[in-house]
Amino acid sequence: MERVPLERKVLNENDRIAADLRARFQEQGTLCLNFISSPGSGKTSLLERTLSSLPKGERVAVLTGDIQTENDANRLKRYGFPVKQITTGGTCHLDARMIERHLADWPLEDLDLLFIENVGNLVCPSSYDLGEEAKIVLLSVTEGEDKPLKYPSIFFKSQLMILNKVDLLPYVPFNVNAAVENARKVHPGIEIVKVSCLKGNGLDEWLIWLEKKRQAQKEKQPAAVR
Repeated sequence: MERVPLERKVLNENDRIAADLRARFQEQGTLCLNFISSPGSGKTSLLERTLSSLPKGERVAVLTGDIQTENDANRLKRYGFPVKQITTGGTCHLDARMIERHLADWPLEDLDLLFIENVGNLVCPSSYDLGEEAKIVLLSVTEGEDKPLKYPSIFFKSQLMILNKVDLLPYVPFNVNAAVENARKVHPGIEIVKVSCLKGNGLDEWLIWLEKKRQAQKEKQPAAVR
């Protein structure tokens, strides 16, 4: 059975919506970041530490995706910023139409920063553009350092790799240098930040990266809108 034309049609429609979202984000100066990882790598924990570091008046919101439950949204709502759960009901990724639908009653002119926490999966999310400025892939030291070679698409498409749970390095057989080398075999230009959401290591470096991206996004905003 020939299934490629249907797949192309779905992805073409997704890309059309994503392009419209990206244009809207750029017009309003909204930085949109798409976080992708295996389940349990620490996306929600990183967002918790990030939100807790931001002043309460910051214009920040979060869309978080899961197959079932609103557990992650409930964790993130504690920090006082708008959060919506996207429950996919079995779909292993978010798509641009889901983002468009859940942003319908959030005026983008009121948002400087939008975090999207994708469904825990290194395969499906890599094929779907959500209109984000950058994909960010998380790899934890409790996984294998060969993950970038096993799942090259998402590491190739990500601007930043966050190596998480570095506080566990004394207790797990994980080779940091090999993980970095493997990521750069796939994507030589990928930026890498090493963090521990539990202990706080590296979080300042992550926040500096985030602020640079926010300023760069503002510079893309049309002068008439600034």
